[in-house]
Amino acid sequence: MWTFDDVPAARIQRVVGVTIDRPWLDHLRRSAVRLTTGCSAAVVSRRGLALTNQHCVLACAQGVSGAAGDALAEGFAADTLAAERRCPGMQAEVLVGVIDVSGPVFAAGAGKAGAAFVAAREEALSSAEARVCRGDGRLRCQVIGFFAGGQFKVYEFRRYDDVRLVFAPEFGVAFFGGDPDNFTFPRFDLDFAFLRLYDAGAPARTPTHLAWSARPPAAGEAVFMAGNPAASERGLSVSQLEALRDVELPLIGAERAELRGRLIAFSEASPENRRIAAAALFEAENAFKVVRQRAAALADPAFMAARRRDEAALKASLAADPRLAAELGDPWTDLEALREVQADQFIVWRQLENAAGGGSRLYAWARGLVRAAYERTRPSPTRLPEFADSRLPLLEKTLLDDTPAPAPLERLYLEFWLSKTREWLGADAPATAIMLGGQSPEALAARLGASALGDPARRRALWAGGVAAIEASDDPMIAYVRRTDPVSRAARRLWEDRVTGPSERAAEGILRARIAARPGEIYPDATFSPRLSWGVVAGVDASGGTGGAFTTLGGLYARATGAEPYRLPPRWLAARDRLDPATVLDFSTTNDIVGGNSGSPVVDGKGEIIGAAFDGNLASIVGDFAYDGARDRAIAVSTAAIGEALAKTYRRPGLLKELEER
Repeated sequence: MWTFDDVPAARIQRVVGVTIDRPWLDHLRRSAVRLTTGCSAAVVSRRGLALTNQHCVLACAQGVSGAAGDALAEGFAADTLAAERRCPGMQAEVLVGVIDVSGPVFAAGAGKAGAAFVAAREEALSSAEARVCRGDGRLRCQVIGFFAGGQFKVYEFRRYDDVRLVFAPEFGVAFFGGDPDNFTFPRFDLDFAFLRLYDAGAPARTPTHLAWSARPPAAGEAVFMAGNPAASERGLSVSQLEALRDVELPLIGAERAELRGRLIAFSEASPENRRIAAAALFEAENAFKVVRQRAAALADPAFMAARRRDEAALKASLAADPRLAAELGDPWTDLEALREVQADQFIVWRQLENAAGGGSRLYAWARGLVRAAYERTRPSPTRLPEFADSRLPLLEKTLLDDTPAPAPLERLYLEFWLSKTREWLGADAPATAIMLGGQSPEALAARLGASALGDPARRRALWAGGVAAIEASDDPMIAYVRRTDPVSRAARRLWEDRVTGPSERAAEGILRARIAARPGEIYPDATFSPRLSWGVVAGVDASGGTGGAFTTLGGLYARATGAEPYRLPPRWLAARDRLDPATVLDFSTTNDIVGGNSGSPVVDGKGEIIGAAFDGNLASIVGDFAYDGARDRAIAVSTAAIGEALAKTYRRPGLLKELEER
């Protein structure tokens, strides 16, 4: 997970035998894309065409479905530029510059603690973002913290707020095998889609893009992945891992399991329910497996013993440097001291602030509009960080784009969140009384679901009208957030004061100790920022030994049973005799992958794209805590299979021609 400004090229050459230089890296960086909806992509033509995964455009495909057809079940293909459909809420970003601002950020927090420490740092971060972007609307500047707050850099992105869907296959072939095959290999998914970046209403000019390769990957071949891993926790102390194991994961796991069950029941009620809940159920099933595997890793005595040995060695290394030890103190003891308040406040913070609304878009829009109205009356550096001037353009897009919020799904989310809030905080808790106002979760969800915020024109009026419009609004969801937001903000302040601030201070100390012990040898945890990983094409079997690294189109047909989740769409059944069964469909590699890497381009030593990552195996889930090259695998769909499908199943010669142009 190396950042592009700190890639150890000499080590790469030594390990996989490929020499990469700065022009090679810069070309890959300028071709890699971060999608603000939580995925990665790659520019693959001169006219802004971008390759990603079908599961990364599920919400967009749902939004373009209608009387003309179901883009999830039937796929989507735009025959002309005019037919390409805008994806609401999606922004594409390409990294163009990196500036280290650690010094000013550290200076801002010096001598402060708790909430004052957090506020001082956030003010410094906001000022740095504004200074780098200089008010240029084409840019998004974001300060990203690395090494758990031990380093800060401004990432300067070229942003494209107009992203349109060009092509997506049917969900049945993109997610063939469904939840049973998720996080497994062999895999038989054609999980790809094409988007197009637009600039001023026209396809963006993107002379820097990845060259398309139609050849299949070879076993043992060195491959590189450029993507945006969302989050990993490899730098956590043993105390923090134990808190995750004992406090956070049991609660989150129970929640994910119940939400998954509710969404399954909802989906089975009607075909329309199945369509509108497809993306939500995909996410819930994926999250459930992730939480279960993470919990299993932290319950493994051998895994935790290895982390304790690593921590003991780091402590011994620090003790051998009296000067640094005196300066840093004992950050591990500081983190241990937080365990009690974490256990006491985690569920309060989660229900009232971090996961408030339970996934409801109506609630998210209302809270964003209410908070933005009041925060924008203050100087930018003193606001909540997500409302700083440099971050308002993306927030405005997220709040005002014409994104669907299906009423039945909204009610499910709200009922579930309110019922869990009452259950976990307690029916008699003061916060529960405020959040439910004496109503049942079902009755309150029904009332809030009558909000008119599903109409983007209403949201635009509230955004433009500021505090006066918010205070005059009689929309039930706006009124609800006005009434309950003080409780949410209080939970946030307490968590930042007693957990976030002290944790970041301690993490900074541990990072300095780790860097002193292993200078130049470590990379930062994932932060949904552009990273490079390298590996080789290789398989792995269930016992951890070497297995097959490839699946084929012929294997896809052999696995099809005609029953879900192994049912192929009619178009694929009709195309069987036209396709080359030996075409490599999916392949596995030793690249380091976590959530957020979906859609990451997989390139060969020449920098040509040969695949798009869409998943990892079960072992890779534990990669959140530690990467194991012997067992962890990334899974990608090959460009060879994409090209074969475009030519012979979907008959898209124009799209193929654009891909093949150099």
